[in-house]
Amino acid sequence: MDISFLGGPAPQRGVGVVAPFDFALDRELWRWVPDEVSLHMTRTPFVPVEVSLDLARMVSEHETLGEAVRTLNAIAPEVVAYACTSGSFVGGVAGERAMCEAMTWAGAVPSVTTSGALLDALAELGVRRVALVTPYTVSVTRALEAYIAEAGVAVTGCAFMGLTRHIWKVPYRNVADMARQAVPAEGAADALFISCTNLPTYDVIPQLEAELRIPVISANQVTMWAALRRLGTRAVGPYQALTDPSARTGPLVPGPADPAVAGPVGPPVADMPGVPEAPDTEQQQEGWT
Repeated sequence: MDISFLGGPAPQRGVGVVAPFDFALDRELWRWVPDEVSLHMTRTPFVPVEVSLDLARMVSEHETLGEAVRTLNAIAPEVVAYACTSGSFVGGVAGERAMCEAMTWAGAVPSVTTSGALLDALAELGVRRVALVTPYTVSVTRALEAYIAEAGVAVTGCAFMGLTRHIWKVPYRNVADMARQAVPAEGAADALFISCTNLPTYDVIPQLEAELRIPVISANQVTMWAALRRLGTRAVGPYQALTDPSARTGPLVPGPADPAVAGPVGPPVADMPGVPEAPDTEQQQEGWT
């Protein structure tokens, strides 16, 4: 059978992605990517440290980033994205900019980070007051709050889970429950940010936007949005305010604001299937500020 008429494959545009060694949501990143773009993933070397500020510093060292980006050079991506929130906010705004410079120097292509993309997304949406949901411990969550405040955005509420491992196993119902804690009433914030690239969010975003009546953005979403914008193309995210400008006015899906839109409120994080109960220490406690 003659298949020469197909003329393919179509030209490919590449996004290089540097992720921490424990990143488990490759499939979620792909959901924001249009057909003509490919993701080329690489990971930082393993270190025997749980999710913490120490780990964030280790996986964001410039030498580590440079080596990771150089592994991508042979396939010539057009942009490189560092997919880790804590690793890109742990050094503050100046640290995030220095990371981008280090990656650009190693790969000779534009670079973005998750935390830098977060600030760009807040500016794109005109957000001055943001609420936060994080899976982190107290100390990591406070570092995120400080990073956002340094950029001139007020943090109006924050719910955190206190996890140091297995973050990718958190179900949507628990993410939705924490979102309601962070945004307890209409007008409490201009937007909600769900942090950590290892926390699943794709399907819950439009549901929460419909319920809370504000834009809801997440770590993986802003990373892909920023990287694809550097390519001059758009992320695929129907009914998500950041990726779909038509969804920025009014309810994003039909129906009244009702907690049922996002599903039932889940059990405490320590009771979730597949997420081991954490030791009873101050840094492991779930909380709200």
